[in-house]
Amino acid sequence: MNQWEIRTYAFPGTGEHPAVIISHPLRAERKETVEVLLCTTLRTGHKTGPHEVILNGADGLDWSTLCRCDLIYSIPRSELTSLRGTVSIARRRDIIRKIIASHGWA
Repeated sequence: MNQWEIRTYAFPGTGEHPAVIISHPLRAERKETVEVLLCTTLRTGHKTGPHEVILNGADGLDWSTLCRCDLIYSIPRSELTSLRGTVSIARRRDIIRKIIASHGWA
């Protein structure tokens, strides 16, 4: 498992969704618990919020997907399933900026 991979995870109360692994590469590769961001399908008419990044085919996904950067989940790596794609370099930078901004770390 690697940082920036998009895998499937059954989020409690929400069901299966794409999850972007944001843990440090060594944690993502070796530790039992990893940090991820929840992603959901982009609905028609939805206005992207200041804490969201749109992922799509460039990231290996089949449709436009919102990556929510304002909440980091800590989950067991064993519960992450199928590899869906990898976040592109440009979007990685956008995700990092939005994580920092949405947590007031700027």
